Amino acid sequence: MTNTIQRELVIPQPREEVWQAITDRATLAQWMFPNDFEPRVGHRFTFEVPGDPNRNFNGLTVRCEVLECNPPSSLAFSWSAGGPVENTRVSFRLEPDGEGTRLFFEHSGFDLADPFGQTAFKGAQYGWAKMLSQLAEVVARRSH
Repeated sequence: MTNTIQRELVIPQPREEVWQAITDRATLAQWMFPNDFEPRVGHRFTFEVPGDPNRNFNGLTVRCEVLECNPPSSLAFSWSAGGPVENTRVSFRLEPDGEGTRLFFEHSGFDLADPFGQTAFKGAQYGWAKMLSQLAEVVARRSH
């Protein structure tokens, strides 16, 4: 079983618009979580994941650091949420695709040997599928 989540999607808007959606703090909060992100290497920031009482989840703070920032083509940051999701890596690569953008997403480094690692990995797969879908919607709304 792989410890990496990979997704590829085509967003009909230009790369610069997708880049803005993944690097602007307010726009990030629209499709991900509230944050204090800044697009510069070395910046430490957090995402505040809200709780969900229906799932008996109290929420959590994800600690991150920008590892790579090359506008408008690539962004990577560490993602540490504790336990089996400590020091994982999230990366986005944006390539022009006709009038739109091909986005390559990866979240790697899950510890699947940890008893909670597989649960965390499955939760992250679900979460990223939902958030990346919301990313495409946010970019589409902002371009009109």
